[in-house]
Amino acid sequence: MSTPADAPRASVDSDFWRDRRVLLTGHTGFKGAWLALWLQSLGARLTGFSLDVPTQPSLYELARVGEGMDSVEGDIRDHAAISAAVAAADPEVVIHMAAQSLVRRSFAQPRETYETNVMGTVNVLDAVRTRGEGVRALVNVTSDKCYENREREQGYSEHEPMGGHDPYSSSKGAAELVSAAFTRSFFCDPDGTRLASARAGNVIGGGDWGEDRLVPDIMRAALAGDQVPIRNPNSIRPWQHVLSPLSGYLVLAQALWDSPEHASGWNFGPPESDARPVGWIVQRMSELWPGGLRSRTDDGPHPHEARYLKLDSSRARSQLHWHPLVALEATLQSIVDWYQALLAEGDMRAVTLGQIEALQYAALAP
Repeated sequence: MSTPADAPRASVDSDFWRDRRVLLTGHTGFKGAWLALWLQSLGARLTGFSLDVPTQPSLYELARVGEGMDSVEGDIRDHAAISAAVAAADPEVVIHMAAQSLVRRSFAQPRETYETNVMGTVNVLDAVRTRGEGVRALVNVTSDKCYENREREQGYSEHEPMGGHDPYSSSKGAAELVSAAFTRSFFCDPDGTRLASARAGNVIGGGDWGEDRLVPDIMRAALAGDQVPIRNPNSIRPWQHVLSPLSGYLVLAQALWDSPEHASGWNFGPPESDARPVGWIVQRMSELWPGGLRSRTDDGPHPHEARYLKLDSSRARSQLHWHPLVALEATLQSIVDWYQALLAEGDMRAVTLGQIEALQYAALAP
């Protein structure tokens, strides 16, 4: 959906976040580390709650994310631990991002996936209910895969049914049902905690080392001089820079703070023009990477993956005035720049913070 050039455009408000007490779960993961650095740059008083870093290497360690925040090591499956963290941090805003986030791993570890993504969410929400007296805005981050995917070309809007073909997707659908039940049962006082869920997917950016993910697979091969393994080259995904949905989560928290009418589910996806096949992404990144890349088709066998899935984010655009920060071409260039800086042994904290500043303000330029 296109947006008129003169349409209102919400931005992340540095005055709102400065000195704001924020609890972020999952801060050692790829998305969490980017968000933790962004919140640090905004001056938030940030506490993170997470297990140890999920990958080696990791953005969290390379960018020294822990230097600018309080970090609590713990498991969201442990109700007592997350409850203690909420009480100690005394947050005003909670952003719940900790998850088992990989589709393919959910086939190998279905119980862990449901324990983390469903009961972990229950634990976080219940900890806020019982120990989070000062929490005014609570954002539960799920996934675009929470919807019942019918492999259609139209984007899914927020009113459509939850579902999921695989354990990961259905666990995120279940987490959405948990959020809805907590909102109706416990967070219905307009002067109390306001809970919203945020749905996004196919985020890419520098510092991602996740297993069985396209851009990390491309960059691992590029850095090692190996061939890029390509699964499902014709599958179409709505790619977006990690900062785009993260900006949505921050804008949503700001809106929740202002009004309880925003306490519901929200989609944060890229424009239709950024939905591209896997093979196209590999080809374009090969063109951008100095010296090019070699690739090969990985014929599998592979577990089921949706061929087509995208979100209708028109509601976030019209009601929150949110818009994606970074177009796909700039996204791919920024990824190449990040890994080139790593190859050159750059200061990856400074590089990542520099991209946060450059990309968010470039999006606001006339």
